[in-house]
Amino acid sequence: MTTAVAPVLQDFEIRPLGAALGAEIIGLDLSQPIAEEDFRRIHRAHLDHHVVVFRDQRITPAQQIDFSRRFGALEIHVLHQFQLAGHPEILIVSNVRENGKPIGLGDAGHFWHSDLSYKEKPSLGSLLHARELPREGGDTLFANMHAAWDALPADLQRKVEGLKAEHTYLAKYKELQRRSPWRPDLTPEQIAQVKPALQPVVRTHPETGRKALFVSEHFTTKIVGLPEGESRALLDELFAHSVKPEFVYRHQWREHDLVFWDNRSLMHLAAGTPDSERRVMYRTTIEGDLPY
Repeated sequence: MTTAVAPVLQDFEIRPLGAALGAEIIGLDLSQPIAEEDFRRIHRAHLDHHVVVFRDQRITPAQQIDFSRRFGALEIHVLHQFQLAGHPEILIVSNVRENGKPIGLGDAGHFWHSDLSYKEKPSLGSLLHARELPREGGDTLFANMHAAWDALPADLQRKVEGLKAEHTYLAKYKELQRRSPWRPDLTPEQIAQVKPALQPVVRTHPETGRKALFVSEHFTTKIVGLPEGESRALLDELFAHSVKPEFVYRHQWREHDLVFWDNRSLMHLAAGTPDSERRVMYRTTIEGDLPY
């Protein structure tokens, strides 16, 4: 009979990345078991900085899944065509084609959004691991929605607090299909998985209590109870405000980065990759709570 060995504490550093948000974690090896004390430090950094970048993580898909599950149950993306073989919890985000067919979702993040905001219980967070990076392009931008809320004029805060908005996965799906080859036709079963959801325009973070704007150009279609023109004008104003440069951190990927962002606090956007370059990323997504 063998005795389980307790995980060893690791000597790692947490360094803020910029004024808007973000921190990098250096010296941590996620291929090793993570001690509870180290996990608490990581969790705290994630809450404080909204994005944490684990540098130089030479991990397997199974290790990415295991670490992601420390934060909660994992989501299976509706585009099952792009699941990693043997690991349905991983969505392949890639512009690569093999035998003429896409191996992953090549236009993921084309519009500003928070992952799975179109579900009744949107995602807590997502983890994206760099498997193959382009020589140019491929950056990811993150916008701090707490800072956006805090900077919203008081009269606009009063106007939007308490309102609800509709979010739907299908909002821009046809537009994306026309732009690129990455979006397959959805089956009736897939469409049934992404019925529209109503979410608060201003949500409260369940762990920190901070308020954040919770609308996005990708998935938010209308504000409930407002005439169409007024709803559109208000959403456009909130979208433009949310992504002002002072709220945004631009992540330039390094080999083997694992980036973990908080979908309750942020929106993100893919800056795009030239067609001549290859980009392969593995994404896991953690289930969240009912927004309030």
